[in-house]
Amino acid sequence: MNSLLKTYFIPALLSLCPMLVKAQHPNEKVDLVDVGRSFMKGVKAKRIDSIPQKSGKMHISALPVIGYTLQTGFAGVLSANFAFYTSASPQNLSSILTSVTYSQYNQIIFPIQADIWTKGNIYNIVTDWRFLKYPSLTYGLGGNTATDSGYNIDYTYLRLHQAVMKTISRDLYLGLGYDLDYFWNVKEVDPPPGKVTDFEKYGFHKTAIASGISLHFLYDSRRNQINPENGGYASVSYRPNFTFLGSDASWQSLILDLRRYIRLPGDSHNVLALWNYDWFTTGGGAPPYLLLPSTGWDAYSNTARGYIQGRFRSRNMLYLESEYRFGITSNGLFGGVVFANAQSFSEPSTGRFQYVSPGYGAGLRISLNKFSRTNLCVDYGWGINGSGGFFVNLGEVF
Repeated sequence: MNSLLKTYFIPALLSLCPMLVKAQHPNEKVDLVDVGRSFMKGVKAKRIDSIPQKSGKMHISALPVIGYTLQTGFAGVLSANFAFYTSASPQNLSSILTSVTYSQYNQIIFPIQADIWTKGNIYNIVTDWRFLKYPSLTYGLGGNTATDSGYNIDYTYLRLHQAVMKTISRDLYLGLGYDLDYFWNVKEVDPPPGKVTDFEKYGFHKTAIASGISLHFLYDSRRNQINPENGGYASVSYRPNFTFLGSDASWQSLILDLRRYIRLPGDSHNVLALWNYDWFTTGGGAPPYLLLPSTGWDAYSNTARGYIQGRFRSRNMLYLESEYRFGITSNGLFGGVVFANAQSFSEPSTGRFQYVSPGYGAGLRISLNKFSRTNLCVDYGWGINGSGGFFVNLGEVF
């Protein structure tokens, strides 16, 4: 089969699509916009960017799709990414990501997430705003809940997180933020009959408010946060919530987010990416059930491919992932990844991490914007006990 591909199929494909040639500079690479332009009469197929890091120039990646994921079922999605520089090199790439989703399960998902770097990387402004009407599954607390223990909860959720960090040294930042999470119309749709659920034991309420100040420490040596090829990232976020700010209770959380990107081999664009994400409830107090550390509830809902969002939940979470990203076509249009991850949650009775749930999988990368290096990411992941499904992203998973 491999010999047939090499002898017949690949040369035929190259002859039919002359854009599939070896290329290194972004102007020589190909993305889906170039492919679309190639079918338009009188329009030059390849776009050329004479000043790829020009201040204020906007690179837009937009995609209307019909998709499928474990947590949404079939869904209609309109997603867009806006990438730009606020000054000339050296400068980190700023980005704004938004989408509108309506799913098979009557979910409405509308996030606005921005990572803005001011001139000279002096300030980093991070925005995470979301509106969700979100019927979804919950499985109870701990790292050993049964696959068939899930039942539906329904709620509406408004999330307003805003932070500003200032440089204290090259690639080092300190800052403050304000975080508001508001849940209303919370209800259990089909809880198991004759049984008190973990949600009810923990403290079921029809509304929940968490309001707090956040403290941030950041190290970020990546220059392209959408699709890093090298560098490192370390974020420490501490969030105390206070009743005098409107929170239902006083409690604290601590999130450690560590990432490393290594070109492998060193003279290629292939990347070994490593991710450690740890989420703790510190001190006394109890977060609302829906704000406890949980599978797939990191900032971009990307942890633990192979498992449905919310599969595990508890007061504390440990997470590790590695991913190898490689090119398939030399012009950058297609690439691929293989990945493996592991998650562990503290047990509600002991607080110990007794169980580890591994996941693994592979995926395809399709270039949407060669200048910002924004990819459409389509992955399939497997977990234990028959868990598995598709996961779709605009931009790399981490």
